[in-house]
Amino acid sequence: MENTKKRPVAPKDPITKTPFFYIMQDKEIYATEQADGIGVQEIYQNDNRLINSATITGNVTDEYQLELLKTTSGFRKLVYAIGVSVMESSAREKVRFVYQMYGKTDMYGTGTNLILDMIADGKEHMIYLDEAEWSDDDKEPGQIRFEFGQSKLQATVSVRFYLREGFQAPEVIQDEVIDENSLDYQAMIQRSLLQLGNTARVQKVIQKAKSGEEVTIAFIGGSITQGAGAIPIHTKCYAYQTYLEFSEQFGLGENVKFIKAGVGGTPSQLGVIRFERDVLREGMVEPDIVIVEFAVNDEGDETKGICYESLVRKILALPNEPAVVMLFAVFAYDWNLQERLAPIGQHYELPMVSIRDAVSEQFCLKKDEGRVLSKNQFFYDIYHPSNIGHGIMKECLIYMFKEAAKQKPMEDQTTKLMQKEVVYGKDYEHIRLFDRKTAHQVCKVAEGTFCEIDMQLQSVEMDENPEQIPMFSNNWYRTGTDNSKKDFFEMEIQCRALMLVYKDSGAVEVGKAEVFVDGKRVLVADPHVNGWVHCNTVILLQGQTSEVHHIKIQMALEDLEKKFTILGFGYVE
Repeated sequence: MENTKKRPVAPKDPITKTPFFYIMQDKEIYATEQADGIGVQEIYQNDNRLINSATITGNVTDEYQLELLKTTSGFRKLVYAIGVSVMESSAREKVRFVYQMYGKTDMYGTGTNLILDMIADGKEHMIYLDEAEWSDDDKEPGQIRFEFGQSKLQATVSVRFYLREGFQAPEVIQDEVIDENSLDYQAMIQRSLLQLGNTARVQKVIQKAKSGEEVTIAFIGGSITQGAGAIPIHTKCYAYQTYLEFSEQFGLGENVKFIKAGVGGTPSQLGVIRFERDVLREGMVEPDIVIVEFAVNDEGDETKGICYESLVRKILALPNEPAVVMLFAVFAYDWNLQERLAPIGQHYELPMVSIRDAVSEQFCLKKDEGRVLSKNQFFYDIYHPSNIGHGIMKECLIYMFKEAAKQKPMEDQTTKLMQKEVVYGKDYEHIRLFDRKTAHQVCKVAEGTFCEIDMQLQSVEMDENPEQIPMFSNNWYRTGTDNSKKDFFEMEIQCRALMLVYKDSGAVEVGKAEVFVDGKRVLVADPHVNGWVHCNTVILLQGQTSEVHHIKIQMALEDLEKKFTILGFGYVE
């Protein structure tokens, strides 16, 4: 836990009468292991996350105060001090709290870091904003980090903002205990069953599990499937909890196996490319059930439903005839892409579970009107469910399985349905991934200056493992010009469709790359659009027939001295 120069002076006694609101209240955190052995929990504040926390956790409705939280200058105008408390079971662990401002010039390098060292014994400690050394390059509140000397620690934290004179804070509202035995709770779970569909494949798997045969339940999706918001992420996420409950309800002993393949911030456009690698494990796994969760990620899908439908068809067409369950998660502002994706489930008669239908309507009700829980209880942040939320997602899926088990035996109509007209398209049903390791099997590559391997990659927790696994480690990394090599990447490939997967980053040393197909520039890949270490997928070409194409990738003229990472490609022969 290395010191930085921007650091407030020693804390004073806690403020008792100054108005305040919480942005985190009794929130669970987990110290994920880093490369240097320490444990860190990061909580992002940008992209309206802080405003969401102030609204949901702090009950803030004042539009002017919420607007001030968008920038560092506004934040400093509103907030007098930050109160932080951390409680770890031993009450002896040292922890460092860091509130990082993102910079204008360098997102991660030029903003102020407000740092507070404490013992995780539950006592509130203070950071007084007027006593901190501020950077002139501050842009916005960026992220909170809790840094522990060791990993795999679990703690409960609260963070509240004390307001400057002239500002008023709303009343602190305490959440009520959730009654899981109430009729309202049961009705909430039941509302999640958007469609049961044709249950033939689900029933087949349930009977297989009951008979003691080996059954594999797999999950593919975004950060919610990865487990974001669950503490700890690998055992409290909805996917793992669903697997455990399914095993208990329908399995015998150890005959139910588990595959989890969630990658944060990525849509089905990447999911359909990485399915064989991350779910089938290149032919080593035959899943019996696949839960598909991209309803809150697919805004970034360029094909607006074609990739999702292609993924569903890819799974349904597997030789072992697995069941597909469509899961629609929800964001804190009651949004998902259910209306776009549900027609796919209707067309193929698939079970569909909607978390939005279950919880969103009741958030607006009073307790005596049927409210079961608050948004603050269900959500960890603007995008991800808390442990309670993940648990409710599990309950909704298990309710669907139980209802399917009650149905009379049905004839599987999947083959007939696959032969009907598609909803959006099936252009990428047979798309496959290739990277640096497998490119020679597919195409001719001249890597030029893209000859290194990037090790700083988006990493995720797969299956039941708490350790993070880097995504696309067999990549092509360009670190700068090299006069001994051609300063571009090129390949020749025969295909009718091609997608590029490249690395996003907020680092200033990373630059834009121009992509040419058959001599024509088709796009400029800009890693800074998303601004964090992340896998991004873009379409390079889409045709009706398979032809030989020449691909060239080179740095934009203004970024010749910068870096760029090609993670891989998805191609359709």
